[in-house]
Amino acid sequence: QQLAYVIYTSGSTGVPKGVGVTHENVARLFDATQSRFAFDAQDVWTLFHSYAFDFSVWEMFGALVHGARLVIVPHWSAREPAAFHALLRKERVTVLNQTPSAFVQLIQTDDGNTLDSLRAVIFGGERLEPASLARWAEGARRKGTLPALVNMYGITETTVHVTHRTLDEAALRDGRSVIGAPLDDLTLHVLDADLNRVPVGAVGELYVGGAGLARGYLGRAALSAQRFVPDPYGAPGARLYRSGDLARRLPDGDLEYLGRNDDQVKIHGFRIELGEIQAALRAHPEVRDVAVLVLGHGDDNNANDNRRLIAYVVPRGGPDAGDAGRWQTWLAARLPGHMVPSSYVELERFPLTPNGKLDRRALPAPEAV
Repeated sequence: QQLAYVIYTSGSTGVPKGVGVTHENVARLFDATQSRFAFDAQDVWTLFHSYAFDFSVWEMFGALVHGARLVIVPHWSAREPAAFHALLRKERVTVLNQTPSAFVQLIQTDDGNTLDSLRAVIFGGERLEPASLARWAEGARRKGTLPALVNMYGITETTVHVTHRTLDEAALRDGRSVIGAPLDDLTLHVLDADLNRVPVGAVGELYVGGAGLARGYLGRAALSAQRFVPDPYGAPGARLYRSGDLARRLPDGDLEYLGRNDDQVKIHGFRIELGEIQAALRAHPEVRDVAVLVLGHGDDNNANDNRRLIAYVVPRGGPDAGDAGRWQTWLAARLPGHMVPSSYVELERFPLTPNGKLDRRALPAPEAV
């Protein structure tokens, strides 16, 4: 029950909050996942992520508790996809853990599908769009080098990973971000604002219960009480963690992840899910990756409201500043006018944070089409 570590996560108010995780939280994580992966001493893992990001807990202890080898990725290699690719081949890495943003950049350097030592690629830290992997996966499948591709939704406050879903061919063609089912010692509920379960197919907030829940926030009792709430469906004293993530349960029981509840924006009276715009643009055959942001200031009650939707695009053939209008044409045929961005910026690649996530603050200022 003693603390194993405290990791600080960003706060909506701009004040980071320290998540206290116990030794028991970490030990049960590997008990709950071993049957799904069969990690052993023959595996080679990478420590790619900063130890200020809890994905590193999975990487470090995933290797060490199974007697495997852990390759510490140098700072410069982690930020240069070609160098990281060379390291993976040289060290014959078998278990690779990546944010989707980082992996999409990595596979751009693997046209020959040469990462033949990999047996599992585990995604976490960000929403995964399976279609972004489809072309690379098809090439690896034809060559017989396709590893298991596993989507694991996770939260720092619930000890790294919450769900497990292996991506088959159908999943890679699916435009939805399906996160699968919870680990054996966790529970997942999709609830409304009054903690009532919502029907299958309806959108609600994701609550997590079970053995992975952290102690709470260090020195923040009031905030802990807001986010770690009594579990109305569990035993006396059980808690649920209120994730702030939106999801819906599918007819087969799996969960579709829809993004943060604050990813929904309202502009000029219209409620807009940014993820829906991104999914529509990502379906374009020439798009490798995309991010949609709201820039500007104001609100629906403000006559000086200058907010607008901006799309950042990484094209497969590289930026072409003279042809950004093709993205607007594509979206205009598929989405209502109020969901079509007014400006587009093409980039060679997206800037990433030290944790391998999209660095929204480093995106350049847009230029109107």
